[in-house]
Amino acid sequence: MQVTETLNEGLKRGYAITVTAAELDEKVNEKLAEAQPDVEMKGFRKGKVPMPLLKKQFGQRLLGEAMQETIDGAMSKHFEDSGDRPAMQPEVKMTNEDWKEGDDVNVEMSYEALPEIPDVDLSQVTAEKLVVKADETAVDEALANLAETAQDFKDRETGAQAEDGDQVVMDFLGKVDGEPFEGGSAEDYPLTLGSNSFIPGFEEQLVGVTAGEQKAVTVSFPDDYGAENLAGKEAVFECTIKMVKEPVAAEINDELAQKFGAEDLAALKAQIAERLEAEYAGAARAVMKRGILDELDKLVSFDLPPSLLQAEADQIAHQLWHEENPDVEGHDHDKIEPTEEHTKLAERRVRLGLLLAELGQKADVQVSDAEMTQAIMNQARQYPGQERQFFEFVQQNAQMQQQLRAPIFEDKVIDYVTELAKVSEKEISKEELQTAVEALDEE
Repeated sequence: MQVTETLNEGLKRGYAITVTAAELDEKVNEKLAEAQPDVEMKGFRKGKVPMPLLKKQFGQRLLGEAMQETIDGAMSKHFEDSGDRPAMQPEVKMTNEDWKEGDDVNVEMSYEALPEIPDVDLSQVTAEKLVVKADETAVDEALANLAETAQDFKDRETGAQAEDGDQVVMDFLGKVDGEPFEGGSAEDYPLTLGSNSFIPGFEEQLVGVTAGEQKAVTVSFPDDYGAENLAGKEAVFECTIKMVKEPVAAEINDELAQKFGAEDLAALKAQIAERLEAEYAGAARAVMKRGILDELDKLVSFDLPPSLLQAEADQIAHQLWHEENPDVEGHDHDKIEPTEEHTKLAERRVRLGLLLAELGQKADVQVSDAEMTQAIMNQARQYPGQERQFFEFVQQNAQMQQQLRAPIFEDKVIDYVTELAKVSEKEISKEELQTAVEALDEE
């Protein structure tokens, strides 16, 4: 086998590979010899079929396998010997398209090599860790929001009309074609208007009713309604309004705290403060991470593989176009050409991506099975009732696994950089943190 360099320009590489006919024939013979003991053929005992007959029977098929394995082996050996790492899958093609059995095989291989990443003195990286304490005002505000979620209802004044958000207590009887249907009636049923718990269009017709009123509500069951005998049909519900109640926030006391699993109000406040500070810490980490990436971006400079850069710029342009055109759900639109701004952002992402990969490799940063499982579980929650199918999909999809692994790996590398960097703490207000977070989206 002969490997000859044909291109070495920047990160672009090209090689001509020649696999001789003799090498291929030897590979085919090896495969036949390996298979011979298990081959059965009429007129011969198992394992006693003559090699020439085996070659006539199976040689053509094995020739293709031998050719592929030999070329793959040549590529692997080249990367092992040269130390090159291809940025993307190498392009490989036969150059003697009129090839016939007995000829040498001529192949061209081209790729872009990943660049040499310069060493970075991480002790020169500076980072600022923002710290926000949960003050009494923030805790009280969160407590008030909790009280609203635990709201109760009290009777409105006599004759008051029901408003959206009110609770209407009623008896109702539903009929289709003048006949009652199973499950279409109830007594003393508490319905919160605006909760969308009834058939579309039902609750809106009860806005404005008063206690003691009789109200006929006419609605149509959706075409995809679960009960086939009701799907798409019009129904009339005869409603007797017994009470109209307005929402009131629960009182902020020990009883409210116990509803949320706390021993008393003081314990609930402590839990809220802890949760708030965890949220602040998460937001502050995002700000510090951006700062660290900015620092790293200034410290390194190296050539970028054009193919990676183009792919990233295309992806950014495509993603931003869809954000600006949310009504377009499919991807059968014209190709979105990247702008100079997209390319500049792609350069930063590719450069930092390669640098973080290098730092993580040198520091032996690993993503554990437990971390992957947790990431898959978090993602699976977006598909209630289909969690098992999602798990199976991820297990069978290497690209999806990489999408879930990448952000975990990146965060762990950032943690590693943070340990070696010069980190200072700065205590700020919640409002200042919010401003810093909003600035991330503007950059």
